[in-house]
Amino acid sequence: MTQEDSKKLRDEHSERQVTADVETDRRADQQSGARERRYLIIGTSVVLLTLLVVALIMAAVWKLRKSPAKEEEPVRVVSVHVAKAEKGQIAAPVSAVGTIFPREQATVAAKVSAQIKQMALLKNKLVKAGEVIAVLESRDLLAQRNEALAALNQERANERSVTTGTIPQTNAQDQKALRDAQAKARTARATYERRLALFENGGISKKDLEASQLELTTAENELHLAEQTVALRTKSLNPNDIALAAAKVAQAQQHLATLDAQLSYSVIRAPISGLVTDQFQYEGEFAAAGGKLVNIADTSQVIVKAPFSDTVAAQLKVGDTANVLPTDTSAEEMKGQITLLSRSSDPTNRTVEVWVALANGGGRLRANGAAQITISAQAKDDAIVVPASAVTLEASNASEGTVMVVGDDSIAKERKVTVGIRTSEKVEITEGLKGGETVVIEGNFALADGTKVEVAKEEKEEKKEGEKKEEEEK
Repeated sequence: MTQEDSKKLRDEHSERQVTADVETDRRADQQSGARERRYLIIGTSVVLLTLLVVALIMAAVWKLRKSPAKEEEPVRVVSVHVAKAEKGQIAAPVSAVGTIFPREQATVAAKVSAQIKQMALLKNKLVKAGEVIAVLESRDLLAQRNEALAALNQERANERSVTTGTIPQTNAQDQKALRDAQAKARTARATYERRLALFENGGISKKDLEASQLELTTAENELHLAEQTVALRTKSLNPNDIALAAAKVAQAQQHLATLDAQLSYSVIRAPISGLVTDQFQYEGEFAAAGGKLVNIADTSQVIVKAPFSDTVAAQLKVGDTANVLPTDTSAEEMKGQITLLSRSSDPTNRTVEVWVALANGGGRLRANGAAQITISAQAKDDAIVVPASAVTLEASNASEGTVMVVGDDSIAKERKVTVGIRTSEKVEITEGLKGGETVVIEGNFALADGTKVEVAKEEKEEKKEGEKKEEEEK
């Protein structure tokens, strides 16, 4: 490339650069002018709006000055019902749904296998203790009993034969031999004593004396043998034979008693008085030993078993009053007493079973039905209590709210309070009231703080009568 070509290229590049700079300056000037026009429009708008607001304010002030002064509105008085915040007893109600059980129930079953000979339709009927429920077929048992009775009579005859037959005859013979030996020994002794006297006087020889002594020894030995024979028969032979005969008689008696017991099982009686809640078999069917026939429940008194939280159960004790409301019938609420608090807790849901017993004379509560138990827990004897309608809570489950307190000047003033135990009728105030204040219980809805109120006429009269009675009592 020549120098002329290079110079020509540099000149062209310089011209393009100048043209670009001029275009850039032109665009910058256009943007600056647009920005200035926008700021001018905004400023003008703000000034105009400010002048408009000032004009409106001045017009309103001028109108107020020109308008005549309004007359003062009369003070509005609201009629309300009130009550006293008193110190008294209150308890938190706790509830649980339980199952109704009869006080006593029994399942009647057959003890022997036999056909049901007689049994009426007993379901939903009242039976008394000892009343016949069913009769089972028992002809085979009766035949076995008669056979056992005959066997017993035979064993008794054998026993009489042993005690009055062979053994007594042998005893008599032994007794005769003993008496004979005793007589012979006495005679031999007397003869020996006479001969001894004669021998001493020289009347007989020594040989005759020795012969007499031998006869005495022989007689005494025979007596000793007879005595031992009688003793052996008394101690060994007679007791064994008699005991064996007596054992056979006792065995026959036990067999007869067993059959008598089985025969008595054929007549089935009610073990308790109550209502037959279920009947499992009927007349003509075969009853197996151990098979259930009926269920009997004494529903004159019932027990409602319900699970309560273990923290609640810790505040209960046996004898506490409980309200029971059946959930499956239209029966009214009933009162009962706690009779049992379980000594163990359910590890799954941390509950304790509580038993409530109550009378059910009218049969309003059904066995195995459901009922709601309500018990008063966390009882306080010296709590500040107001009617539930006097407290306006911030929320249904909140512990803080307001009450309207009426002073001596009949002005209702709002008071912030903290509530504790709540029932359907009363609320405990733990903070905000000291007791003795007059609170609005009706008409406090949307009642403004500082409103003039008037106590209802009937309440004034009741208050005067109460004060009069208090003075008379004093």
